[in-house]
Amino acid sequence: MNEQHQFYVGGAWVDPAVPRTLGVLNPATEETFASISLGTEDDVDQAVKSARDAFATYSQVSVAQRLEYLERIIAGFRARLPEIARTMTLEMGSPITFSTERQATVALFHFEEAARVLVNYNFEEVTGAGIVRREPIGVCGLITPWNWPLNQVASKVAPALATGCTVVLKPSEIAPLSAMLLAEIIHDADLPPGVFNLVNGDGPTVGEAIAAHPDIDMVSLTGSTGAGIRVSKLAADTVKRVALELGGKSANIVLPDADLESAVTAGVHSCFTNGGQNCQSPTRMLVHHSQRDEAYAIARRAVETVRLGDPLDPDTTMGPVVNQTQLEKVTGLVQSGIDEGATLVIGGPDRPDGLDTGFYVRPTVFGDVTPQMRIAREEIFGPVLSILHYESEDEAVEIANDTPYGLAGFVQSGDPDHARRVANRIRAGRVYLNGAPFDRSLPFGGYKQSGNGREFGRFGFEEYLEVKAVLGYPQ
Repeated sequence: MNEQHQFYVGGAWVDPAVPRTLGVLNPATEETFASISLGTEDDVDQAVKSARDAFATYSQVSVAQRLEYLERIIAGFRARLPEIARTMTLEMGSPITFSTERQATVALFHFEEAARVLVNYNFEEVTGAGIVRREPIGVCGLITPWNWPLNQVASKVAPALATGCTVVLKPSEIAPLSAMLLAEIIHDADLPPGVFNLVNGDGPTVGEAIAAHPDIDMVSLTGSTGAGIRVSKLAADTVKRVALELGGKSANIVLPDADLESAVTAGVHSCFTNGGQNCQSPTRMLVHHSQRDEAYAIARRAVETVRLGDPLDPDTTMGPVVNQTQLEKVTGLVQSGIDEGATLVIGGPDRPDGLDTGFYVRPTVFGDVTPQMRIAREEIFGPVLSILHYESEDEAVEIANDTPYGLAGFVQSGDPDHARRVANRIRAGRVYLNGAPFDRSLPFGGYKQSGNGREFGRFGFEEYLEVKAVLGYPQ
């Protein structure tokens, strides 16, 4: 049993204020393989005090020194990348190949990107009769999810440290161990005590204490839209900055001039990436009515190539969903699709053959989905694709935008200019054209109930800065 019962506060591993533990499940075996402590408001208070004390000096640290800290973290991360990848596979079920090539690697990228932005960033500029300064916002409370357990941590921690902020992090209690490895890496990088702090715990206790704490200047959350609403309300009393990256129900418009075989195949696999446990997954595929039957046949072939199984097997392409709660949610929504009259193209709510242990879900595709069905409106967060049909381009855009979410969109066309024109009409923070890769130097965030603020690259960096105007200089 891997017992991780301390928190990282003030540059040291410390015992919780109240002993209370929680088991960490391996979703492939359903066995408890580790345990952590659950924090309290007192633990948050201590971490915030440590971060507040450290901010006074760390906010004045030179760019060169902050770059040195980041480079030490990057070197430590690279050295432990295989361990980090395996830990994420054990705690949330991501296949080991995916954990290595994507989960761990992209988390490392955020530190590299923060260093890249920092080295050339102009924190002061003369404007008119004064100076505009960009200064670190202060103590940042960071609340992160289980689906990309270190990527989302790094996307917040890296720019916060780069800009001169101090941090109190609450990783998901479902998948906390990779974040604790990052805390060890940061400790070995010799940052000043209190700059980075980690307190494990659940959302209603530790998360809410962070959101409401009067000495936290900014809270950044990645999670459900419901959690974002709750955090915003708690943060409002102290008028702190709130950055939210929330849910999604992204549309993938396959235009009639697209290569249908390529577009549908790629769309299926993109929807099922990370077991479908992605906020920006293209879970609604929009196909022209005339291409209905052909699209279904292509989708079936794509699903048949998915290898579901042991996530530690390097040949596995899809592991389990994260826990029993998620399993029941996904299969319940699959059943709702059947009950509401959608065509089950492939998959279904039953347990996959030969996988009697673990939280495994059949990769599923529905056709003849209408915009009002639950599977077309709710974020399923599992390997379920809904195919909807349209007659005109205007109707496709209307369906794509008919959602309370606006995190991402996808457009497939044989004509890049045509794809671009349609992309400009989609109300979402990101739109991918023709299978474009996920670029973490470009801003990421949502319209509508998918959140506010942006992460990644320069835009994510600037979320952690305040803007100050100094007037009367030079005279």
